[in-house]
Amino acid sequence: MIEMWDTSFVRQSKGVKKAWESRNWMAAFEAMHELLDGCWRECFRVLQPGGIMCVNVGDATRTVEGRFQLFPNHARIIQFCLQIGFQSLPHILWRKPTNAPNKFMGSGMLPPGAYVTLEHEYILVFRKGNKRIFKTPEEKERRRQSAFFWEERNVWFSDLWTLTGVRQELTNGNARTRSGAFPFEIPWRLIHMFSIQGDTVLDPFAGTGTTLLAAMAAGRSSIGVEIDPEMVETIRDRLEKAQPPKLRTWNIQRIHAHDLFAREALAKGKTLKYRNEHYGFPVMTRQEVALKLPFPGKIEPDGQGCWQVFCSWDLPEVPAGQGKQLPLLYPDF
Repeated sequence: MIEMWDTSFVRQSKGVKKAWESRNWMAAFEAMHELLDGCWRECFRVLQPGGIMCVNVGDATRTVEGRFQLFPNHARIIQFCLQIGFQSLPHILWRKPTNAPNKFMGSGMLPPGAYVTLEHEYILVFRKGNKRIFKTPEEKERRRQSAFFWEERNVWFSDLWTLTGVRQELTNGNARTRSGAFPFEIPWRLIHMFSIQGDTVLDPFAGTGTTLLAAMAAGRSSIGVEIDPEMVETIRDRLEKAQPPKLRTWNIQRIHAHDLFAREALAKGKTLKYRNEHYGFPVMTRQEVALKLPFPGKIEPDGQGCWQVFCSWDLPEVPAGQGKQLPLLYPDF
C-alpha cells in the first residue's frame, strides 16, 4: 500500500489488479501480501538453520472512500512468517526524524480528527529454528573474528534507531520516484549483528544495491535479486564505482571510534582488562580479543554481474588528519 510500489504489485498479480480496479482496498492489501508471502517462504527455505531474516517495512496510510485508514504491513508479515516456521525475535524501530515540525495528518488542532504522524519503519527480525550452531574450528574462529565492540553492541542492539533517510542516486530517471530512502548504515549494522565473515548475505529486494555494498565493506559474500529491469543499470553503476578507499572507511571509522571510546574510558578511571590480539588496542570484554576487520582492496568485476572483492586484515594507512578528527564522516554511497 505504498504508492510507489502499486504498479509493481499490479503487474505481478491478477488478484491485486482485480482488487485495485474494484477499489476493494482490503482485498488489495491481502493480495499484495500473498505475493510477498512467496518471498518469505523462499527465504525460509534457503536460510541455514539458525539463520536470520531482517525485513525493513513501513505501515501505510491511505484515505479510502473518504475514510482515513492504516494498513499494518508489519503485523501481516509477522503473522505469516510465524505460520511458516520462523521464530519472531525482538524487532527494531527505525525512526526517521523530520525537519518539518508542522507535519501532521488530519484536522490539525481539533480533536479527535488529527492522526499520529508515522515517522518510523520496522526492522522485523526472524530466525529459522533455534540458535545457530558453529561446529567446526574454522567456523568458531570466523565467529570470534566477527565480534563487534562492546560500545557498538550497546547502540546496535537497542530497539530504537534514529537514522536519517538518504537520497538515492539513481542512474535511470524513470526509477527515481520509485526508490526508497534506505541508508547504508542499516544493512551495515544488521550484517554485523547477524552474520559472520565469510557468510553469504541474500537481498531479495536489491533495489539500488545498498545491501550488496554493505556486504562488500563487511567482508561478506552477497547475492542480490531484483525483478525491476530499470534498477539493474543503477545497481551495476554503483557496484562498478565502488572504490576500495570508501569501502574501507567504514571499518577504519570503527577503529577510530573505539580508540576514542577507550581513551575516554581510561581517562575516567575505568579499566579495560583485555587487549585485542591483532591490533593491540584495549577492549572491554574477552569476546573482543580476536576481533579482526576486513579492509577491501582490489575489486574485480567478471562482466557477468559478479564482483570479487579482495580484503586485507591489516589496518590501512589513514589519510593525514583523519585519525585526529572524530567522528569521521562516513562516505556517501
